[in-house]
Amino acid sequence: MPKRNLPPLTALRAFEAFARLGRMSLAADELCVTHGAISRQVRSLERECGVRLTQGPRNNLRLTDGGLRLAASLGAAFDGIERSFQSLRATADRELHVSCVGTLAMRWLIPRLAGFHALHPGLSIRVTEAYGPVDFGRDQFDAAIRLAESIPGEGLEATAFLDNFHGPVMAPSLAGDLAHLARVPRLHTRPHRQAWAEWSQHTRLAVGEATEHREYEHLFYMLEAAVAGLGVGVSPWIYVAADVASGRLSAPFGFVRTPARFHFVAPQASPRPVVGAFRDWLIEEARAAPAPPSAILAEFA
Repeated sequence: MPKRNLPPLTALRAFEAFARLGRMSLAADELCVTHGAISRQVRSLERECGVRLTQGPRNNLRLTDGGLRLAASLGAAFDGIERSFQSLRATADRELHVSCVGTLAMRWLIPRLAGFHALHPGLSIRVTEAYGPVDFGRDQFDAAIRLAESIPGEGLEATAFLDNFHGPVMAPSLAGDLAHLARVPRLHTRPHRQAWAEWSQHTRLAVGEATEHREYEHLFYMLEAAVAGLGVGVSPWIYVAADVASGRLSAPFGFVRTPARFHFVAPQASPRPVVGAFRDWLIEEARAAPAPPSAILAEFA
């Protein structure tokens, strides 16, 4: 692709403002520079062009024929740039690109998005699966949803909108008492193999060593394995509430609260209305979420 042969854009912008407004002082006010700066930019553009663009006394400059042709061309070009920019900005104001942990997106967020769109028909939510620390300077996201005890980071605003409860889930055919857990294959996810130890700590229930362990790459794979009767795994309540209600999964030991909570994270003091609308909607959806069955704790086991 050939290199563009354009004069300095600063000079073009100064000349276009003068040609449109008719006075150097008005162009200077619009561009937040001095009268002399506009004059110097126009003169530099004349040198680049090799023709006079203005004529007359300094206090009553008028455009030459060449200046009129250039002004018409620049006006049309800048009008097109302005329209494109305003269109892009309007799209950005209407769209929110959310980075979200995958299982929450699949099992809780996306099934509820129709309700958000019904409330805000002009707004769009784009969801991308992601798990790492939130860095809006590096990642092309507008907001994020993460499960954590806290969200560190300068310039971030984190709103905890949903408590997290977890507990063992299995196919109804595998349900049994606490001792039964040691006789059933134990399901794990590779990124969070400590889930069973955390559940035991939170409930103060000691579970014996399992005779068999099965590991899966993602939590939603593990949950489908549980539905298929391949073993028992620990899951957050919000991921399995619908499956427990429908009878696809059984949770005989209930669910216990964890220190971690689901947070909505956005750049601090973001002025975009879509950010506040989505955050408020998440809070209301969390309030309406079904409560989990209480966990069996050690002192009551």
